[in-house]
Amino acid sequence: MHFTRITVNPAQMGGVPCVRGLRIPVATVVGMIADGMSVDEVVAELPDLGPDDVRESLQFAAEAVRERQLPLVVPA
Repeated sequence: MHFTRITVNPAQMGGVPCVRGLRIPVATVVGMIADGMSVDEVVAELPDLGPDDVRESLQFAAEAVRERQLPLVVPA
C-alpha cells in the first residue's frame, strides 16, 4: 500500500509517523478513534486534518500491525 498523507521525518517529532508533515502523530489520530470519536469529531478537534487524513492514518496503523507479530495473551 502506498501512503501519500503519512510522513516520517527523523528531525520532526522524533521520527514518528505524522500526517502530511504536520506535528500530528498517526498514533494520536488512531487513539482518538479508539477512544470512540467519529471521523467528524477528530476533524473538528484537529482542524488541520480532513477525513481522508483520518482514514489514511487508520489504514497506516492497520498495515503496521499486519507487518509484525504481536504477542497475544491466551485467556485461561
